[in-house]
Amino acid sequence: MSQILAIVTLMKERIGGGAPIFVVDKEDDLQKVSFSLEKILDANAHDLKNGTMILVKHT
Repeated sequence: MSQILAIVTLMKERIGGGAPIFVVDKEDDLQKVSFSLEKILDANAHDLKNGTMILVKHT
């Protein structure tokens, strides 16, 4: 089973849900924050190709 641990996005108005949401201003920051969280949370970052990345823990 997998669990979404966090969401990193450029589009605050299009995201909702129960996971923590990190809003960034630039594509570079999207990558930097996602990959930092990937290491911190021991998760996998998945690029949804729409200005949003999700951090998922696969078990």
